Amino acid sequence: MTSSYGFQGRAAVVTGATRGIGRAVAAQLAAAGALVCVTARDGDDVRRTAEELGGIGLAGGVADPDHPARVTELVLREFGRFDVLVNNAATNQPYGPLMDADPDLWRTAFTVNVEAPLRLVQQAWRGWMCEHGGSVVNVCTEGAEHVGPHVGAYGTSKAALLHLTRQLAGELAPKVRVNSVSPGLVRTEMARFVWEPAETVIAAGLPLGRIGEPEDVARAVLWLASDAAEWVTGADLLVDGGTRVRPAHAAPVGRGEPGDRPRTPRG
Repeated sequence: MTSSYGFQGRAAVVTGATRGIGRAVAAQLAAAGALVCVTARDGDDVRRTAEELGGIGLAGGVADPDHPARVTELVLREFGRFDVLVNNAATNQPYGPLMDADPDLWRTAFTVNVEAPLRLVQQAWRGWMCEHGGSVVNVCTEGAEHVGPHVGAYGTSKAALLHLTRQLAGELAPKVRVNSVSPGLVRTEMARFVWEPAETVIAAGLPLGRIGEPEDVARAVLWLASDAAEWVTGADLLVDGGTRVRPAHAAPVGRGEPGDRPRTPRG
């Protein structure tokens, strides 16, 4: 299927690409024929991943002000083009109640999760996409649409990334398409503290009966970045195993007792 997506010979950058969702995205892009540049903070992991995928890599944090320019220069020098950008790198710190949030960590959350994707898009636009076109996919989260304990900074910054996605989609059309995916709970190292202690219980509560795998999200990213989605921009694709429809799943229609009637919710 991926062979029909039109990635042959195109150049793609994936941030946070040495593990989890980013690693799966980079691997599927490479398998589909893309020239892949992987970035992440750990130099050894970057070199290993780049070698395994037959691509190139650049170590560094996306919060580094020079990183976007360095990535763009490397891709244009080595590949001669920059067609796809997947903004996957993120931080979930500060973790805890917002009333206790450290101001420096709060700012870092927005630097990594919102500002860095924008700066990478700016560099890709100026270096290649404004003239030749391209596709951007931002990795957001299903949790950006609702509140949750201890993840206020993460959810708020990802909600900002969702709006940034739509804003850029409007500004960069028709040359560049900008979309996002919003995963639910996925089996990644970053989310291990959530899924590992109660995976069976969590999976049983999902309509599709399991937590996500990085490859589930990667396939959605691949589609949005590809020619198969050439008339899609400003969209957010939920990849959550049915998380949003759990109430309906838990209480199927037609199971009420005789005489029951709908009640108007209060509050």
